[in-house]
Amino acid sequence: MNNRTRMSRSLAGGAVMMLGLTLAGCSGGGGDASSRPENELHLAVYGDAGNTVEQAMVDKFNKTSDVKIVLDTIPGADYQKKLQTIIDTDSAPDIFFNWGGGSIANFVDAGLLLPLDEFIEEDPQLKDAFLPSVFETAVIDDKAYGVPMRGTQPVMLFNNSEVLKQAGIDAPPATWDELLEDVKKLKAAGVTPIALGGGDKWPTQMWFQYVFDRVAGEDLFQAALDGDTDVWDSEESREALGKLRELIDAGAFGTNFDSVKFTDGGSPALLASGRAGFELMGSWEYATQQDSDPAFAEEVLGYSEFPAIEGGEGDPHNLAGNTNNFYSIHKETRYPEEAAEFLKLMYSDEFVQEQVAIGNLPTTTNTEKFLDKAADPEYAKYQFDLVQKAPHFQLSWDQAYPPEATVTIHTAVSQFFSGQIDEDGFIKAMQGL
Repeated sequence: MNNRTRMSRSLAGGAVMMLGLTLAGCSGGGGDASSRPENELHLAVYGDAGNTVEQAMVDKFNKTSDVKIVLDTIPGADYQKKLQTIIDTDSAPDIFFNWGGGSIANFVDAGLLLPLDEFIEEDPQLKDAFLPSVFETAVIDDKAYGVPMRGTQPVMLFNNSEVLKQAGIDAPPATWDELLEDVKKLKAAGVTPIALGGGDKWPTQMWFQYVFDRVAGEDLFQAALDGDTDVWDSEESREALGKLRELIDAGAFGTNFDSVKFTDGGSPALLASGRAGFELMGSWEYATQQDSDPAFAEEVLGYSEFPAIEGGEGDPHNLAGNTNNFYSIHKETRYPEEAAEFLKLMYSDEFVQEQVAIGNLPTTTNTEKFLDKAADPEYAKYQFDLVQKAPHFQLSWDQAYPPEATVTIHTAVSQFFSGQIDEDGFIKAMQGL
């Protein structure tokens, strides 16, 4: 499960580079009616363990529909490249898996996706059955282009509760000042305060996402996405960078974080072994720890929201991370009504039960009543409550921007943390996106 969740996130942030290439129209799996049999829809999905649920929903749909869906499972490592290759051919999917946000922005700009607004007018549940902060991730220029189809993965501050207790820390930090105090206590106890897989770069990015949100609120980053590069040189931006520098200089991450990775198990091992007190990570951290040490995950691993920053404009309940994965419909599909009918299954009780059973946390409003059947009900309920009460859920920066920006973002955050560039260097890099 860990490999699947992390790979999904990794592809969203890094391997979607092909999305930045030139798009050249599409036939939607049906632009040429002779290219496929009649009454057939093709659904392209990221190939992994989650496909059991996707196949179950396809089977359910096909039992009562004259138009049958064919599930095309593409190996995860090849998914985005394959999608880019076929999107302009008669083999293009009618419905396809994506990450919303920047992962479909270029498709929207090229006129390749079908807006779902008319279908939502006919069936408001296609929107209202999902948590608003998640659904909005696939809304572009005020039009809906996707329906959530897997589970949410918010980023949280995980901790080793035994290490915190030994350092005299009674509870996870609720504020930035408390976090700084905890760093001092953990250093005095002889442990690295915060494990960081800086070698992967994207875990470093998580700190920027939250600190910028807590200091400046959601508007600064949205303005940057909309093309206002001046916001990176704003007073709020510099304040956020100052907060991060303060934490780094306090020794919060130790001295060798650039040589540690999450993807090879390095940073999670620091937390589980008691050599670190905290780790900021996506909700897949629980599955990672459960895979390697079930007893630690069940009895010692703690989790909390990212701390509030006093005086900041961001709501302390705002989240960052992976809002969900989405299904989008190709504009040229021969069977738009049937495709939309299939999307309705994504808010069905059966769908939620199937997802919860494999450890995913769907973002439907009916999810809560099935949480007792989750692999870890307490953890599932905690996550669901976070997402449900979040006024805003910021899609990870490397997913919200078009994929060609990923290298620039990852390089900038990494070099700032390691001291290779200062505030001006970071600002210049981000203004170049």
